Amino acid sequence: MAKQWESVIGLEVHLQLKTGTKVWCGCDADYDNASSNTHTCPICLGHPGALPKLNKKVVEYAIKAALALNCKVNNISGFDRKNYFYPDTPKNYQITQFETPYCEKGYLDVKLNSGREITVGITQIQIEEDAGKSIHMGKESLINFNRASMPLLEIISDPDLRSSEEAYEYLNLLKSTIKYTGISDVSMELGSLRCDANISVMEKGSKVFGRRVEVKNLNSFKAVARAIDYEIGRQIEVIDNGGVIDQETRLWDDDNQVTRIMRSKEDAMDYRYFNEPDLQRLVIKDEEIERIKGIMPESKEAKLNRFTTDYALPDYDANVLTDEVELADYFEEVVKYTKNPKLSSNWVMTEVLRELKETGKTIEESPVKAEDLGKIINLIQKDVISSKIAKKLFTIKMTDERDPEVIVKEEGMVQVVDLEAIEAIVDQVLGENPKMVEDFKNSDEGRKPRVLKGLIGQVMKLSKGKANPTIVTELMESKLK
Repeated sequence: MAKQWESVIGLEVHLQLKTGTKVWCGCDADYDNASSNTHTCPICLGHPGALPKLNKKVVEYAIKAALALNCKVNNISGFDRKNYFYPDTPKNYQITQFETPYCEKGYLDVKLNSGREITVGITQIQIEEDAGKSIHMGKESLINFNRASMPLLEIISDPDLRSSEEAYEYLNLLKSTIKYTGISDVSMELGSLRCDANISVMEKGSKVFGRRVEVKNLNSFKAVARAIDYEIGRQIEVIDNGGVIDQETRLWDDDNQVTRIMRSKEDAMDYRYFNEPDLQRLVIKDEEIERIKGIMPESKEAKLNRFTTDYALPDYDANVLTDEVELADYFEEVVKYTKNPKLSSNWVMTEVLRELKETGKTIEESPVKAEDLGKIINLIQKDVISSKIAKKLFTIKMTDERDPEVIVKEEGMVQVVDLEAIEAIVDQVLGENPKMVEDFKNSDEGRKPRVLKGLIGQVMKLSKGKANPTIVTELMESKLK
């Protein structure tokens, strides 16, 4: 019988922290928006005699990550030198945490699309520094050290994942959880989140893991999933054909959807780890942990619960609105103006999210600010404009900087509420459509609403969407009876 295989996956996620300055010095951490090699100093360039000094804000942010990911914070930890040579690593070693990380033994409960829930353990999180950036140009390479010594957290999961779907959902939850803390942009596009995958296969039911392969160069969560699927298939094919899996590092080729050999995988001894002699032990007191607990931003789970209780939103609405912290903040700002959570939710989930999808913008980049949307919704609630006109107004506001109320006034979009004017249009529609009137009278109760809707639609068309729909409906029903 053919062997049954099971995959074993662990992920290593690197997060850049938004601390403003680097981890060991006071250099500006805004490395992307500066001229090359201008945000550097003797410390982050590793000049002889230049001593590192730990950025206190990095420790505070690191503790926030630990608390958000249910980790145990160690009161005492230390830093180590990981020795390796790359041209963009100015010291020829990386300061990291190897022997004793600052926190360990965390977890995330991940809900899958199937409804099943898994718990993914987090082995440890360690504070470390980023390398510079190599820019390859034909036969030469340029190096920009602005990114060198950017503060990083490396989040190492347990090998608890068994499929690309589980890995994808874990990464999404991890990203969302960290984003809510405010410590990182967690953007693969900006480079503030990077992920490597460790993948192996074993016979189903076995308790002995196979030899793992590390896959790098993964530039999106979907790329992570595709690389995992490819690598699982490749390893099974190698073993089925009598080969063995080498412990190695491979690169993901997204254009050809394959992994390619990069180098044989180093073991810890290859890096010649030893304690960093220029840094003291990191001591985190329980009082400091409790202080940071007290200033932690609201978590996604807490916000989700609040949206369903305080705003009485359905679970579906609350889940959509809290998916991104910026979207949740936008919604709450809209509600401040409208005092109508459900109507605000409907507009954000339909018109706003549609606009973002079509334009490829983030909620922060939306030209329709929360105050603008709040004013549009209030114009509906005050019967100044109809919902149909409101959608037209929303579209205009995407390219028009005028206040929504000014646009309504200057463009003549005010809703018609004059009873006699609307009645005249209703009478006109009824007079021009005797067959529909007769059809309404002779129809059963199931068909009557469809005929009524058609007649109302004609009234709205004649009024160019300005007639108050409630008055139109009441008049039409009354006259048909």
